[in-house]
Amino acid sequence: MKPDLFNAPDYYNIDDLLTEEHRLVRDASRSWVKKNVSPIIEKHSQEATFPKELIPGLANIGAFGPYIPEKYGGAGLDYISYGLIMQEIERGDSGIRSTASVQSSLVMFPIWKYGSEEQKKRYLPKLADGSYMGCFGLTEADHGSNPSGMTTRFTDKGDHYLLNGSKLWISNSPFADIAVVWAKNDENRIHGLIVERDMKGFSTPETHNKWSLRASATGELIFNNVKVPKKNLLNGRSGLGAPLSCLDSARYGIAWGAIGVAMDCYDTALRYAKERIQFDKPIAGTQLQQKKLAEMITEITKAQLLAWRLGVLKNQGKATSAQISMAKRNNVAIAANITRQARQMLGGMGITGEYSIMRHMMNLESVLTYEGTHDIHLLITGLDVTGLNAFK
Repeated sequence: MKPDLFNAPDYYNIDDLLTEEHRLVRDASRSWVKKNVSPIIEKHSQEATFPKELIPGLANIGAFGPYIPEKYGGAGLDYISYGLIMQEIERGDSGIRSTASVQSSLVMFPIWKYGSEEQKKRYLPKLADGSYMGCFGLTEADHGSNPSGMTTRFTDKGDHYLLNGSKLWISNSPFADIAVVWAKNDENRIHGLIVERDMKGFSTPETHNKWSLRASATGELIFNNVKVPKKNLLNGRSGLGAPLSCLDSARYGIAWGAIGVAMDCYDTALRYAKERIQFDKPIAGTQLQQKKLAEMITEITKAQLLAWRLGVLKNQGKATSAQISMAKRNNVAIAANITRQARQMLGGMGITGEYSIMRHMMNLESVLTYEGTHDIHLLITGLDVTGLNAFK
């Protein structure tokens, strides 16, 4: 087992922009990842298993709902702290960050924002400490980028709702205790429902044979005449804007998380290039390799500044959906490019489990797609700057 020698790059002294609390939160998460994720993640990725033993540790570092108020079990941190936690966890593995991101932004966030006081007190503390795990049901087999076309429906039966349909590509679903499910009512209006594991007719078959996010549990949500109590309706908001606001929160975390991947691959490539001797000198002393490294650190620095500024705007309540889309698209794209450049620098060693690069590269193929595809985010920016809708 190789030691985790990660040394985070900070070319523009971005630490100076962070508060002492930000740095403490970041450093605690970094230390936890080095101690608990790095030693086991390659094995779990190779075997396509999710390391459930990490759940209590994720809760302990505040990865579940860090911005949720303390009275509901959260850490009461700001959005920059949330981003830094996601950065460090994804530096370890995108799949583990997905677990935390889903729990925080797609399960706890909608309950906090749109749930009743009873729902908040019932679910949020248990989600925050990891005794409950959740998942988010929006995507369907035939409705990914166009979630408004969903066919999952619930019908009012007087004293309960009857839910039917299915969801696909759902992180955490195989082991989730609850699911925040988005479905249409009798008036074709989209609402959120909290579905619990033990409700009859609810099943969560696991998705296998993935080449990406192999250390993350992915599955389906199937609803066959599931009776959902009316008290489980998230009645604070309806319409497509409700689940999209949750995606905004998740996309924000991804914008930070992708930086962690980029930093890890850059740091690995830099260290390797200094040690790898070819033609009687380290390959780091050649022009082509220096070009790769210089471009990597430049893009990482730009991504760091973009995420930090977005975090400031989030803290001020000023960040727009389009701004979040830009950061998600840009930072995941630069991370994906850096993984490929770093893999080339390591040559054949770059495809082995001795290094994290190939695992990161495969994971990012999913990150490029979920929470809005690379192209969809491009169109969101295009709509924002032109005022013209290219989606239809």
